[in-house]
Amino acid sequence: MALVKPDVGRFAKIKVLGVGGGGGNAINTMISDGQIQGVDFVAINTDAQALLANLAQNKLQLGDNITRGLGVGGNPELGRQAAEESKEKIAQLLVDTDMAFITGGMGGGTCTGASAVIAEIAREKGALTVGVVTKPFAFEGTKRMVVAEEGIEALKSRVDALIVIPNQKLLDSIDKKMTLLEAFKVADSVLGQGVQGISDIITLPGLINRDFADIKTIMKDAGSAFMGIGTGIGDNRAQAAARAAIASPLLEISIDGAKGILFTITGGPDLTMSEVNEAAKLISEKADADANIIFGATIDERLVDQIKVSVIATGFDEARLRLANLVAPRLTTVAETISSSTQEQQGQEEKTISTPSDNNAIPSEEMGEEFEIPAFLRQGR
Repeated sequence: MALVKPDVGRFAKIKVLGVGGGGGNAINTMISDGQIQGVDFVAINTDAQALLANLAQNKLQLGDNITRGLGVGGNPELGRQAAEESKEKIAQLLVDTDMAFITGGMGGGTCTGASAVIAEIAREKGALTVGVVTKPFAFEGTKRMVVAEEGIEALKSRVDALIVIPNQKLLDSIDKKMTLLEAFKVADSVLGQGVQGISDIITLPGLINRDFADIKTIMKDAGSAFMGIGTGIGDNRAQAAARAAIASPLLEISIDGAKGILFTITGGPDLTMSEVNEAAKLISEKADADANIIFGATIDERLVDQIKVSVIATGFDEARLRLANLVAPRLTTVAETISSSTQEQQGQEEKTISTPSDNNAIPSEEMGEEFEIPAFLRQGR
């Protein structure tokens, strides 16, 4: 089937703003991977040294007078003040921008403090503004999590849609032997997938194309949004990818309460319309009967015998979200439950033999209450 190639002249002007150290790391990963096309990357920071090392062509240093390029030392209030000082530069950066992604890691100083200011300016300039940010790992400490929650709350009221990726849920679903730096790399990659899941529908040629107006229908004034990502290989790969996406640990509640759903199906040149239909049907059946559903199907020639599905769900009832936040730590996917049960059975004998060091071990949750990851490892997050 021939691909529908959009008219480049009609492309929406999309900017991905990596704010703070975590945001800078995230766009570095996006640029290095080379998977996101048709967007402009901009690194925004109070740390001149971090900006110098960033791969983005466009860079903006905030708060020259307040920080003198030395960062804000994890202080969100200084981050906010730095952004306020640089309002005119931010506004100039966003001239003629149709869509702005604000991405970063909440809990530090620059992203937590400056993101809301940047988002407010972006919307004033008429840009569809979407936040894609992470919440800290548990081991980063309670203080950092509290700061992150405050930053998320401030950002939420100033963007059209906000996707919050809980790093701890990522950690719970990855290889336990993964190193610290690899774990942060995964978080950066997922931030990129959040951006890509939306931008690809607009910028890439595909079997089924959507335009910027379609995206705006789902994302404008949407409030909280959740993202799920799934992949499938081999037989029934489309259904497997769709099921994995709607059961993703990143989706903290079921998509059946969403009033708007945007999903992307990406495959190699061998992706068929039948497979697109299978995935779309499965997701549509799980969604609310009255939901506004928009999807696109794109081709990535690097995908061999593999299909990827990303789902963005919006328009949730806020009361339901608050309830979900209370019970979310107790919820696991079916796959996780089965895996956990199997591991318990296999390790039953091992658990009956304990050592003094095992009994005195400090649970990881308690360690997270007391210890923060050192700044030099966070790289300004």
